[in-house]
Amino acid sequence: MSWTVHKFGGSSLADADCFRRVAGIVRDQPAGNLGVVVSAVSGVTDMLFGLIDRASRQQPVEEAMGAVRQRHVDLATELLGEGAAAPFMEQFETDLGDIRRILEALALVKATSLRSQDMISGFGELWSARLLSTLLAVRADTAGAAPSADLPVAPEPADCPGSVLFIDARDVLTVEPGEMGPVVVWEETRGNLAATLSRDFDGVAVITGYIARNSDGLQTTLGRNGSDYSASIFAALLEADAVHIWTDVKGVMSGDPRRVPEATVIDEISYNEAMELAYFGARVIHPQTMAPAVSHEIPIRIRSTFNPEHPGSRIIAAPGGPGTVVKGISGIDGIALVNLEGSGMIGVPGTADRLFGALRDAEISVMLISQGSSEHSICFAVPEESAELVKSVVEEAFALELAQAQVQKVDIATGCGVLAVVGDGMAGTPGVSGRFFATLGKAGINVRAIAQGASERNISAVISSADMTRALRTVHASFYLSAKTVSIGLIGPGSVGSVLLDQMAGEVERLREDFNLDLRVRGLGGSRRMALDDRWVDLEDWRTALEQGSEMDLARLVDHVQAEHLPHAVLVDCTADAGVAARYADWLQRGIHIITPNKRAHSDSMDSYRRLKSICRSANTHFLYETTVGAGLPVIKTLRDLVETGDDIASISGIFSGTLAYLCNVFDATRPFSEIVRDARAQGYTEPDPRDDLSGMDVARKAVILAREAGLELELADIEVESLVPAALSSEAVASVDEFLDRLADFDDRMAERFRAAKRENRVLRYVAEVDLSSGRAEIALRTFPRDHPFAGISLTDNVVQFVTRRYADNPLIVRGPGAGPDVTAAGIFADILRLCSMLGANHA
Repeated sequence: MSWTVHKFGGSSLADADCFRRVAGIVRDQPAGNLGVVVSAVSGVTDMLFGLIDRASRQQPVEEAMGAVRQRHVDLATELLGEGAAAPFMEQFETDLGDIRRILEALALVKATSLRSQDMISGFGELWSARLLSTLLAVRADTAGAAPSADLPVAPEPADCPGSVLFIDARDVLTVEPGEMGPVVVWEETRGNLAATLSRDFDGVAVITGYIARNSDGLQTTLGRNGSDYSASIFAALLEADAVHIWTDVKGVMSGDPRRVPEATVIDEISYNEAMELAYFGARVIHPQTMAPAVSHEIPIRIRSTFNPEHPGSRIIAAPGGPGTVVKGISGIDGIALVNLEGSGMIGVPGTADRLFGALRDAEISVMLISQGSSEHSICFAVPEESAELVKSVVEEAFALELAQAQVQKVDIATGCGVLAVVGDGMAGTPGVSGRFFATLGKAGINVRAIAQGASERNISAVISSADMTRALRTVHASFYLSAKTVSIGLIGPGSVGSVLLDQMAGEVERLREDFNLDLRVRGLGGSRRMALDDRWVDLEDWRTALEQGSEMDLARLVDHVQAEHLPHAVLVDCTADAGVAARYADWLQRGIHIITPNKRAHSDSMDSYRRLKSICRSANTHFLYETTVGAGLPVIKTLRDLVETGDDIASISGIFSGTLAYLCNVFDATRPFSEIVRDARAQGYTEPDPRDDLSGMDVARKAVILAREAGLELELADIEVESLVPAALSSEAVASVDEFLDRLADFDDRMAERFRAAKRENRVLRYVAEVDLSSGRAEIALRTFPRDHPFAGISLTDNVVQFVTRRYADNPLIVRGPGAGPDVTAAGIFADILRLCSMLGANHA
């Protein structure tokens, strides 16, 4: 009959409920012989090593021995009942006696040895294998106590088909030490198996993992992860159809789920890919433990004991069908980067041999090697705990060269980690390295060293350990293993901000599903309250979340949005607050992108403007502010295109205020101007204080922004501004908005007369800004235009921007459309968010 090998780790055998679940999984397997390899009960191996340590230091061991004993007494009694547990307990007490005698010997010599560790540490597997084989041999209804409610339980199974055989792996496995670990003596081992297991066996063989004997018959172990190795060895011996490794995860993950919440189970992966990921810390079996199964091309499945219905990950020689270029992202912290540098190394044969030979003699494992073609330096990565030893070993090996300055220095950089992307599909695929390093660069992560083998299956980079979580997350997202995730904080959920949130509520799910783009609004901040969420604020009910949130704390909100585990953070400032704008430089410096319709920052002093631009370049952050001019119109984008393609800008003019455009369009002197202003405010076309619009300073700020984008160093104070706020009604003279609106009626006749004067000349009133690049002057005023002028034929809140350039001299380039209102402004901000995602590498178009 065919064989299938199943291995259950310690987490799968943590308590009585877990044992019952494992028994249910075994009994539910399809027809065929089963080899069931087990680890010790969770935590027991560590308890046994603790006994060895205590005895060697002559510390009391009875209490610790009692804990080991009670753990297994409770398990046996609960699983088997006192009667059926008696044979197990009899052998168990004998084993404890053996352990006690070994510990007494260790206490006498005040030392431990590898032999004593091998003799004691393997008892855990013996006990768990005996418990499971006994449980499988009896009916489920003898198990006794009811299972706990916090874990799912397999349905009551029938008796196990065929016979149940307990196999002590020490009676079968013969191994000898090798440079890479224990090596199986295959011929002797096969003979042992033939003597232990008859060819016509039919049923379940429960086998101890981890333990074996050497050629002299002395007990030894296969080392940590040895039970996985045992499973792979027995799969090869039994010529099994498959090996199932049962653990507490669903399979091989595309990233560490503790650091990359969006990590998914990889359905199918090659042996080589699995070994690469395993080396770099992924939660799969150790590369060496796979070797016997790999050599016999036996498929390996990684499955979850706690979710047996899930198929898990299948590890085979050559996965079929189309697959992703990168299968997984992995990383190791606690690395030191060593750099050996010197002009005397150039062209000298044997330098690398001397270096790595010295490290080999000191039994130091090198994890990554990088050397440039100039041969001026060699850098390599080692475990951080070996850093000081490595430094002394290398300095001793090159003492003469250091003394003669042929080797300048041996540098050690601690606090590093190795980040690796793995995938067979990377071989021969152009652009993988480019995307990998571009992604790290866009996330502001510095790369210290790089290594890639000729197989192109693995690209590794040494980075700071502090950046590891962010690096894993952003690289994982970049290769479409998860959505492109952007952490968003919105400040000012007022008229524009609230509409933006409502617009995003209707689109974020579509963007996630159709374009793999994950926009997470994780923080909302109003004037008094804020709402923070670790994953995302529910945009369908964000108002309630804000009402039930905590007191507004801008610094706390910003820290929350820039989460360590998320690759990109962006703050959307929907206020007009100068205090918020004053913080932009600090936010950009710390790696947070900014999107805003707030004009304060970019119309501040030229020194502040230059500083913001400089920070964006040095910190690799983005500051998008398209909506500062023209709401959702592509005004700044158009101007940038003209400048970047080499056009010469002669002048920029137009109607930059949707509010004042509306007032000029609606006002016809039949209704008082003050009444029209009051209506516009009620409809949301003006700022809460209409003086902010009527003063012309909002237009002036927009003119400054455009002038600076065109290359003109213009200060706000340099602009001549005609204010439509009577001096007697300025904010300093009249405090309240209501009082201003009431007293504005006193000046209605003045506006009516200006309208009539324009009408008599068949002209219209328009409030315009004019920036002359040649003279460096800018003016803002209420002017008249003929009815056939482009500024005359606008509708309601339209903005019109006219560019006169070398290319567009005779027929100016005009951008026109709605320039005010929450809907269009919010849409423009949303477009900037998507534009930022495109800059960060997302595909949303």
